[in-house]
Amino acid sequence: MSSVLPESTLLSRDGAALPEFSQEELSAFSQNGFVISRQLAPAEICGRMLAVTRDHVSRQVGPVEFEADVDYPGSPDSVDSPGGRTVRRLKQAHARDVIFTDWVSCRPLLQRLKQLLGSSVVMPLTHHNCVMTKQPRFSSDTGWHRDMRYWSFDKPELISVWLALGEEHPENGGLFVIPGSHRIDFGPNQLDERLFFRADAPENQELLESRQAVTLSAGDVLFFHAKTLHAASRNRTSDTKYSAVFTFRPAANQPLAGTRSSACELLLPRD
Repeated sequence: MSSVLPESTLLSRDGAALPEFSQEELSAFSQNGFVISRQLAPAEICGRMLAVTRDHVSRQVGPVEFEADVDYPGSPDSVDSPGGRTVRRLKQAHARDVIFTDWVSCRPLLQRLKQLLGSSVVMPLTHHNCVMTKQPRFSSDTGWHRDMRYWSFDKPELISVWLALGEEHPENGGLFVIPGSHRIDFGPNQLDERLFFRADAPENQELLESRQAVTLSAGDVLFFHAKTLHAASRNRTSDTKYSAVFTFRPAANQPLAGTRSSACELLLPRD
């Protein structure tokens, strides 16, 4: 299922040509599997997203994923235990408010995606399409993984776009990434039964030592390849962290028929 998004009205204020990745940034993405665009999202977009997010988290507007649902280190044992209904993700973010549509269809984002994926870009609605939260209590550790682990496409050619709605750093559960990991094929002993990259495996230690912390401010955007290893700890501060996350693919990289990946998508504007 696909539909076409209208052109966003949240474009440049003066009609000038909008910025895009430099050749150096494109080379860095190819080499490292990620790149950061600072202050890419306007403050009004971030503010509106944050207001919607806080409202929906406080009212637990579904669909949501609770920390208890993931069974990660630090998460509550069940939804009935203390902190069991701590929201981890607001799912289906695109359907929650038009501001999310404005974000994924605005020119500064689209131009960069087209540089990485080609002229025709599709957004799967069943992968990410969410607002991630890390709350001060009952948040969990997310182990090292690739987003491709549960996705089903012809090729692993997808890019996740992580928009910070506030400050992100290691202390509040900010991401860590491993540069160049998107270009490495792993053996079965390097992954556990849930397809997490094993932090206890001796053969993984050299790669883990190359990890880098991703420090972001509101409006900063991390673009990362679906095969880039990333992880995050629980939030050890007193403030909740919020991030809007969406995934994109080139139109030619089709989802496998009959899988969750093929359920619903959006074709983004071409111009």
